[in-house]
Amino acid sequence: MGTPDFAAASLNRLYDDGHDVAGVFTKPDKPKNRGMKTAPSPVKLLATERGTPVYQPASLKDAEVIDILRDIGPGLMTVVAYGKILPAEVLRLPVYGCVNIHGSLLPKYRGAAPVQWAIINGERETGVTSMYMAEGIDDGDIIFSDKTAIFEDETAGELTQRLGVMGSELLSKTVECIKNGAVARIPQDHRAATYAPLIGRDICPIDWNKTALVIQRKVRALNPWPVATALLGGETIKVFAVDVCNVPTGKVPGSIIAAGKQGLEIACSDGSVTIRELQAPGGKRMSAAEFILGRPGRLT
Repeated sequence: MGTPDFAAASLNRLYDDGHDVAGVFTKPDKPKNRGMKTAPSPVKLLATERGTPVYQPASLKDAEVIDILRDIGPGLMTVVAYGKILPAEVLRLPVYGCVNIHGSLLPKYRGAAPVQWAIINGERETGVTSMYMAEGIDDGDIIFSDKTAIFEDETAGELTQRLGVMGSELLSKTVECIKNGAVARIPQDHRAATYAPLIGRDICPIDWNKTALVIQRKVRALNPWPVATALLGGETIKVFAVDVCNVPTGKVPGSIIAAGKQGLEIACSDGSVTIRELQAPGGKRMSAAEFILGRPGRLT
């Protein structure tokens, strides 16, 4: 059970390891990009290519879905970034239970957006965790975990891709150990739990009264979606990359300090940030220098 590229990496590893993937559950196709044409998830694309039956229920609580799962008779269910809650009845179906790969070092960052919140909060390391699923959100017993550093300029998209590969390796190890009966269950310390709620567009606007480092973390965390935004010349632009300068400018936060080949330098609470990549409404993603050339005298 899974939906995005992060999950497809784990599904591909299950195929490569020679497991009998009896069925794949993924979220329904949804409109995508400017044309808003419905598009299948990466997991569906991979499963279809491999000839595995694909199921896309709106909910797992329907009796028909339970019947499908009973007919499949899974020995083990693996869940990776599926995006749906599994009811208790589903969790009890597999002989060897349900295991999940989560993109954080549990019990930290339980929830839907662990990668983004780890970057926003300035964490220096994160990782992936395999666990037995329980009825709560990401609160089941831990099986294995694997750590990695968060690089200084790494975006959420780049980190998610790395964690997807790590997660696929951890799932491979986890399934093999379950198969051999050599897996431990480590209860989580619920007192140490933190949460990573779903991120929406309401978080996108940049607050120039924040420090340069806080702004840079936000830009990285929201790249590639939903992308940080800033009001510039009467337009709301998307901001994909910035550089940090902690030297006080004496300017009011949000003021434009310089605009040139290096980008667009804007004052913040403790210094400035220089926007390097952006996208104007209806335009394409480009360097800030290109943007400036196309708008002489129209940036205030």
